[in-house]
Amino acid sequence: MTGHAPPAVRPVVTGLGVLSAVGHGLDALAEATAHGKAAFGPVTRFDVSRRRTTRAALLAEPVALADAVLDVTAQACRQAGLTAADGAEMPVLLALHSDLRTREVTAAVAAGAGAALGVRGVTRVYTGACVAAGTAVADAAALVAVGRHTRVLVAAGHLVEPGVFGAFDAGRALARDGELRPFSAGRTGTLLGDAAAAVVVEAGPAAERRGAPVLARLAGWGRAGDAHHVCRPEPNGDGAARAVEAALARAGADPTEVGYVNANGTGSPLADLAEARALRRVFGAHADRLPTSSSKSVHGHALEASALLELAVTIAALRDGLLPVNAGWLGPDPDVGLDLVLDGPRAARPRYALSLNSAFGGANTALLVAAG
Repeated sequence: MTGHAPPAVRPVVTGLGVLSAVGHGLDALAEATAHGKAAFGPVTRFDVSRRRTTRAALLAEPVALADAVLDVTAQACRQAGLTAADGAEMPVLLALHSDLRTREVTAAVAAGAGAALGVRGVTRVYTGACVAAGTAVADAAALVAVGRHTRVLVAAGHLVEPGVFGAFDAGRALARDGELRPFSAGRTGTLLGDAAAAVVVEAGPAAERRGAPVLARLAGWGRAGDAHHVCRPEPNGDGAARAVEAALARAGADPTEVGYVNANGTGSPLADLAEARALRRVFGAHADRLPTSSSKSVHGHALEASALLELAVTIAALRDGLLPVNAGWLGPDPDVGLDLVLDGPRAARPRYALSLNSAFGGANTALLVAAG
């Protein structure tokens, strides 16, 4: 774990906005994930009568993707107490699915955020599948840590739509029994979910000068790829392990100081096993007593928005001292062997918590968070 010095400037989160199938705002998300209240139901937004799987975690009311992203960015900037002057110099990093509407959604977000928040537009768009938002947060933290920017807004959104749903279903990636069961015996795949989320990443000293709330500290971040296969994970979780090692090294943290992992945990038989092996490689015997869960078991897999949504869950867990439940559990998989949070929220005040994400193609991001 060399070559990653602790940041010269401490990046912190001063604002957070979230919208998911469990409700509007962080409190709704924290309540549902802490108690394992899964949000999956029948897909009614489009025809799924010819699909193997017919369930997902959908918003209660339909909303356009750009409107959902603008909603959460407004939440985050309001909580951070930003003025239009603050927003004028703030880069905006946006994570979206890459399709024919990406430009359209980006332009709508840029126009809306410019009018409401004073920002000059979207600086960069990330389309790196399920690590898109995690990559954006890592870039934001790096930009702040080296003094390039005082604050950066990161936003992401994903709505379940027929094209992606059909592709995942045809590829047999969706759970046949309609439940997402991370790390469990009998798991059969993932389920998709709607989400939008946004965070303001800011230099710690600047936040202190403004008297802004510090929700959490981004202590470390890491990225790694294994390029093993277009969709299958590297069996031993090599890329994920290296991403975690980089995050720990950047924070100057020992693995034993990590007290919770919000795992990628998609419910895939192969991916969950590879992730468990990665955690075992990094944490060794500490993995036997390292509380772990995947909040996807409650809010679904939000693809490009998943890392930001799960960062919000992790920040809420640190805030509330309640570690989220790994829902959908049927029984132990002897090859996994993790300390899963199962029967109810576990009370804990860890020094560090880790949010881990992986994507097709072997991309991995790790975000190490400390309480504010």
